[in-house]
Amino acid sequence: MKALFSAILLALLAMPPVLAAEPPAKELFGSATGPAPPPAAVFGSYAKGCLAGAVALPRGGEGYQTMRPSRNRGWGHPDLIRVIERLAGDRRGQGWPGILVGDMAQPRGGPMRTGHTSHQIGLDADIWLTPMPAHTLSDPERESIGAVSMLRPGTREADPDLLGAAQLAMIRTAALRPEVERIFVHPGIKQSLCATAGAERAWLGKVRPWWGHDAHFHIRLRCPDDEPGCRPQEPPPAGDGCGAELVWWLSDEPWQPSDEPPPPPLRLGDLPTQCRTVLEAP
Repeated sequence: MKALFSAILLALLAMPPVLAAEPPAKELFGSATGPAPPPAAVFGSYAKGCLAGAVALPRGGEGYQTMRPSRNRGWGHPDLIRVIERLAGDRRGQGWPGILVGDMAQPRGGPMRTGHTSHQIGLDADIWLTPMPAHTLSDPERESIGAVSMLRPGTREADPDLLGAAQLAMIRTAALRPEVERIFVHPGIKQSLCATAGAERAWLGKVRPWWGHDAHFHIRLRCPDDEPGCRPQEPPPAGDGCGAELVWWLSDEPWQPSDEPPPPPLRLGDLPTQCRTVLEAP
């Protein structure tokens, strides 16, 4: 017996050491405090990718201010920065007091520790439907002011006293930009857009109902030109999306709790191979 124990011990000592499992990708990317060096480059898809050469949206500019700076999620591809600044300028010229910008991407993109599945490649941004206050927000205000839901309490319908013509026009203005591929809104907001759009409705096809999004709308840009590492989505379905699809979203079925377990967190190996380089860049 002693000889057998000794043989087993020697065999165990001869085995190679077991490496510790790599942390989930959300922990690795969530720990990055600054961007990878330029040039800007997107790798992967909106929900499984990363970003090199990210640019930070300034905390404030003509017609906008950023929210929740402590999250360090105010980064994006230069195309996204330009679209936000132009949208803010357009709306300021149309009488809107200014936009509040929520989450964009982390400094190197990638999965986030909380809050989003997408927003990974610097082409997504959340725009609040709450109008910007007339003064420069303090840091405590940026952290504590909440986005207001546009829905009637206890319903899936928008409250016209909260969601007015100005907010609907802002969504339309964003959808008309050629760089914008999709906009996500709560189904009740989509319902209001369908009811007020008028005869010109082609842009409505970009506006997609999705869970949440009752206090903000989510803009998503198409893959930039000449960036083969970016994986585009399939185009939105044909039509304005105001028919049977919207009826389904407003029914009870989409909102039933799921009994399926959540998927395991993404690991670095699940992302494009370039994302390791992006993550490890000085």
